[in-house]
Amino acid sequence: MHSSIHSFLPDILPPRILTSATSNFPRIRGIRWFNLATFLITPLIAVVGFLMVPLRGLTMWFSVLYYVFSMLGITAGYHRLWSHRSYNASLPLQWFLLLGGTSAVQGSCLWWSKSHRSHHRYTDTELDPYNSNRGLLWTHLGWMIFKTDLRSGAADVSDLRKDPLIRFQHQWYFSLLIIFGFVLPTAVPGFLWGDWLGGFCFAAALRLTIAHHSTFCINSIAHYLGSTPYDDRLTPRDHFLSALLTMGEGYHNFHHQFPMDYRNAYLWYQYDPTKWFIAFCRLIGLAGQLRVFPSNEITKGALAMKLKKLKCVQDSVQWPTPVDELPIISWASFQEESKLRVLVLVSGFIHDVSSFTDRHPGGASILTQNSGKDMTTAFFGGIYRHSNAAHNLLSMMRVGVLAGGVETPAENTIPPSMHLYIAERSRSTI
Repeated sequence: MHSSIHSFLPDILPPRILTSATSNFPRIRGIRWFNLATFLITPLIAVVGFLMVPLRGLTMWFSVLYYVFSMLGITAGYHRLWSHRSYNASLPLQWFLLLGGTSAVQGSCLWWSKSHRSHHRYTDTELDPYNSNRGLLWTHLGWMIFKTDLRSGAADVSDLRKDPLIRFQHQWYFSLLIIFGFVLPTAVPGFLWGDWLGGFCFAAALRLTIAHHSTFCINSIAHYLGSTPYDDRLTPRDHFLSALLTMGEGYHNFHHQFPMDYRNAYLWYQYDPTKWFIAFCRLIGLAGQLRVFPSNEITKGALAMKLKKLKCVQDSVQWPTPVDELPIISWASFQEESKLRVLVLVSGFIHDVSSFTDRHPGGASILTQNSGKDMTTAFFGGIYRHSNAAHNLLSMMRVGVLAGGVETPAENTIPPSMHLYIAERSRSTI
């Protein structure tokens, strides 16, 4: 079993994902047959439906609405309400979300939330139930299909165990999933407009297949695809495609940094219909106490990542020799050396511009005729007011610091104490 899984990985996984999958894939001990059957049979029924059953307009729209019902049960219910307690919901809204989550056939809310809390507490470690370091295949489906020796880290769900609604769903979960996962989406089109087969193939099987893989993308591609604008130490990432597939859950880097926030999409233009649904529920009085992370801390996290990226850019750029590493040169030495190569003085720094004379926009003569002279005034506007780029380029040509910083016609004008300092710093000369 283990080796056969590896044999087809190269055909479906890109190199980075393949490496983590093959090196961290756990040893298989068995198969969860109910889960496997669900993941295989429902798409098969949907395919048969496309081939043999006409898709009626009413059935199509009902399937779409029932899909939204299922997804909101997971995203707004299982995830943001019960796993993270990011807002408070009235009893009618709790029933709506709990039954919607049940219709998605992804386990009871208690089981789902416990796994998810463990995932947040132990992200990317061996105690993470869907550790992304085990590969895309494992995080998308493998952890639900295969039995292994892996164990999820402990997570406190005592608040959910005390909730009578959650206890009820957990106790009667398999009966409820048959009703809301298969019977109801089949019966509504069947009783109301006589489309029993369409209801079963599309509203039940196709809707469930898409809901499954949309939700599973939160654990899989949301940890592989996208950017890390708030923190890059862990795998969660932000990407519009992930958000599109998961009803707004794809801004996963933000979510892992600020999990108690009822929003996954912090910025107004980001796609997060689950956030909009929760906000609408507050507007009509069904939800309250929507929790948001302080915007100052969100901005701080984003700024830290921008500075980190800028530091990488800064480290890749070549900078001028530090001032304290430049030799101190006397005026007389500067004059002597300027007869051999083109040296100019600007702001107390001696620059070797020999290699630049032919490329000087103002002509080579301006530099060659002023070798050994102080060109500070000319550089800062006396002849031409140079740009920042010119300042940066000139700084790369520094070869020394002039003793005293200005022209000293005679050596004896330099204080005795300075002579000793110059002698010590002039061991490396220009």
